[in-house]
Amino acid sequence: MAIDRILKDEASEEKGERARMASFVGAMAIADLVKTTLGPKGMDKILQSTGRGQAVTVTNDGATILKSLHIDNPAAKVLVDISKVQDDEVGDGTTSVVVLAGELLREAEKLVAVKIHPMTIISGFRMAAECARNALLHRVVDNREDAEKFRLDLMNIARTTLSSKILSQDKEHFAKLAVDAVIRLKGSTNLESIQIIKKPGGSLTDSFLDEGFILDKKIGIGQPKRIENAKILVANTAMDTDKVKIYGARVRVDSMSKVAEIEGAEKEKMREKVQKIIGHGINCFVNRQLIYNFPEELFADAGVLAIEHADFDGIERLALVTGGEIASTFDNPESVKLGHCNLIEEIMIGEDKLIHFSGVAMGQACTIVLRGASHHVLDEAERSLHDALCVLSQTISDSRVVLGGGWPEMVMAKEVDELARKTPGKKSLAIEAFSRALSAIPTTIADNAGLDSAELISQLRAEHQKEGCTSGIDVISGSVGDMAERGISEAFKVKQAVLLSATEAAEMILRVDEIITCAPRRREDRM
Repeated sequence: MAIDRILKDEASEEKGERARMASFVGAMAIADLVKTTLGPKGMDKILQSTGRGQAVTVTNDGATILKSLHIDNPAAKVLVDISKVQDDEVGDGTTSVVVLAGELLREAEKLVAVKIHPMTIISGFRMAAECARNALLHRVVDNREDAEKFRLDLMNIARTTLSSKILSQDKEHFAKLAVDAVIRLKGSTNLESIQIIKKPGGSLTDSFLDEGFILDKKIGIGQPKRIENAKILVANTAMDTDKVKIYGARVRVDSMSKVAEIEGAEKEKMREKVQKIIGHGINCFVNRQLIYNFPEELFADAGVLAIEHADFDGIERLALVTGGEIASTFDNPESVKLGHCNLIEEIMIGEDKLIHFSGVAMGQACTIVLRGASHHVLDEAERSLHDALCVLSQTISDSRVVLGGGWPEMVMAKEVDELARKTPGKKSLAIEAFSRALSAIPTTIADNAGLDSAELISQLRAEHQKEGCTSGIDVISGSVGDMAERGISEAFKVKQAVLLSATEAAEMILRVDEIITCAPRRREDRM
């Protein structure tokens, strides 16, 4: 009994076997949850929040699903984290990484059951992961030199990424959008300069890529609707000081005329400010804050287009795209960098009017306008497109490409199996288990497509005994198909990230032998 008193009353601890059970079970449950979203025939999940508004999200992006879950099990949290990291790091493969980690733990559980020490399993996994990575490295294709082929690679990667998402029906169209957008970035992985605007209405095929920049605002009244060869000043400054604000200001005056004088002075200040701004020789002024009607009038008289209340992302991007800087003081016009573009005009998308800046200084920027039936469709389309953009921008910086469709997993599994045969000692069991876990990904892809996975995987394994085999699972025809012919490819970087993160997560959970849960804090303690 004495030992129990060390921890506070309601703290619980689980040791050894039970702790390991809890963490294995939790991790596997999470893996099984997202398992069904893997692959081209994966299904979506509806996530409904219980908060106000009951927001509904329909998604099959592994990271999005796991982010929205409130999880109690500590091991499951580790899996949620790796999927988040995968999302930030390479953008795609969020589901695969969780499934792989879950499978590794499932195999590890069997090994622990036959009394193999977790450390032995871990060192086996380590060797296996290293071996698998090298196996892939030997089989990568790198077409950076040949622009035509490289573009084809990019298109294939985009198609493959999109085929497991909502956009799979129009994947040609969207793959082209994504590739064009990323090629314009000229090798930077900064996706800030690709802006995605979602407008409900139309169908997904009406989405398009616009070379310029689109600001989600209307043009003010009585201002020029079209400006050619525009010089733009982007600012974040208050343009609403020409009236005396009633609240927060205490001014004691002895007659009404004095108030009018004060207002007059304020107006003068405003007029001077506007003169200063116009003195920069601009014909478009974009401000993040309100512009009252008096300064707006002055701008209109000077023929300057004034846009108020542009949201912050919009402003930052606009400054980035037109090559200007955000200014807040206007005393020395020579030090302010103005933005330039060839044409500003108002366009209509669906019901809404937007302002379109074309011929911008930075050729890297572009805007993708998504159309779709409802907000849910649009949100999911944006997530899918974002995945594709991430993967493509990563591929441009690291241009190594592997085939998809369960091919890389089978290649790795084969190599790892051979390593297991050569390795003496108990480690070999762990290495063999690793290879079984790897083949779980093609198995799941086949299962989700409703195919006979056992049959297909054994066929695949036989195929892969041949040198230079390019077979994978072709879910469309429901058989083993040639991935190179089908043009199903993936970025090497994504696969590598999946492999390494999953192994490390599994290791971490394996190392656990005790779970200590803190006592809940009592209300009285807080007083």
